[in-house]
Amino acid sequence: MKSSQLQISSSAFSLVSHSMNEKACQWLCVILVCLLKVLETYGFYVDITYLESALEKGAVCLDGSPPAYHWDMGYDTGIDNWLIHIEGGGWCNNVTTCVDRSKTRLGSSKQMMEEVAFSGILHNEPQYNPDFYNWNKIKVRYCDGASFTGDVEKVNSKTNLHFRGARIFRAVIEDLLAKGMSNAQNAILSGCSAGGLTSILHCDKFKSLLPKTTKVKCLSDAGYFINSQDLSGRRHLEAFYDDVVKTHGSAKHLPRSCTSKMKDSLCFFPENMVQYIKTPIFLTNAAYDSWQIKNVLAPGISDPHGTWHNCKHDIEMCSSNQIEIIQEFRLQFLNALDGFLSLNSSRGMFINSCYAHCQTEIQETWLMTKSPMLANKRIGEAVGDWFYDRSAFQEIDCAYPCDKTCHNRIFA
Repeated sequence: MKSSQLQISSSAFSLVSHSMNEKACQWLCVILVCLLKVLETYGFYVDITYLESALEKGAVCLDGSPPAYHWDMGYDTGIDNWLIHIEGGGWCNNVTTCVDRSKTRLGSSKQMMEEVAFSGILHNEPQYNPDFYNWNKIKVRYCDGASFTGDVEKVNSKTNLHFRGARIFRAVIEDLLAKGMSNAQNAILSGCSAGGLTSILHCDKFKSLLPKTTKVKCLSDAGYFINSQDLSGRRHLEAFYDDVVKTHGSAKHLPRSCTSKMKDSLCFFPENMVQYIKTPIFLTNAAYDSWQIKNVLAPGISDPHGTWHNCKHDIEMCSSNQIEIIQEFRLQFLNALDGFLSLNSSRGMFINSCYAHCQTEIQETWLMTKSPMLANKRIGEAVGDWFYDRSAFQEIDCAYPCDKTCHNRIFA
């Protein structure tokens, strides 16, 4: 079996082995074997499915290749339940960045792994995922670069770029409907990062494509990107989203209720359009989202001398002044939730104070003995209780560093 995790571990071991003595290499080998056993315990591998039928609809990746997904079929009581999980991976905002992306797995199914690991919310064993283990679980690969909103008919003959993300989303859902999702009793649209943004932007669309009798809810993991200023006072992400929406022709697939009130790209920010979503939705997000702190608050362009380098890689390395700035970012994030909170109890949220990004795909943060907790519940428990209406869950953590259950991310 193969996975990106296994390949990275193996190559890292190969590089290190050249510069270490034989005994040290033997110990490292033992450690590597143990890590692989942990991966096998807390995850399993699912083959890729290429959606060739989407080609005739023009629903293709940036390079014109067919979209793809991985499907772990449901069984027993979960056979008519469906979890559609959207992969994350940022965005491309112009021809240059999209051409570069089209040569990777995030822009071409030709570059995708044949197998990917399913863990956390995608796990197939009840002890690791009690509420969704036997559902049909689909991981949709992300290859359009605009959170599945792009829709440009014309293809540039020089670049061969296809901006067709919205068509991919519809083609995948229609394909799954034909394969049994039309009988769905329960369905969830979820996603991580840019995929979490997809689950927000397409939540009502997803519901509209399913039978009226299906119970439909959405889950966004680390997809609540806010329009914050960076260290220099610039709104770096707003300018970036301007380019994304223009390049991909995304405006037509953003809520008209939002774009009629402000410029199109501002409706790419959940804080400006989440109030218009009618379908029940749950947010899982770190208030100190590591991706947003690295790329929105303190991108390299606003930190030319690298003062924030160590802090961004490990929050425990931040100075008192940097922590103060990060605490202000948390307050901005919480303020951006006002539109989400002001509606009804059908919405849920698990906003912890960890330095993390994407917590539902990883077993250690989804549902393990030492997983992050709020109100004595782990993320997997809170989401399950909310989906099945066993109890409401709307919790916001205290400020860093109060939460000792966090798995704070440390970057190499």
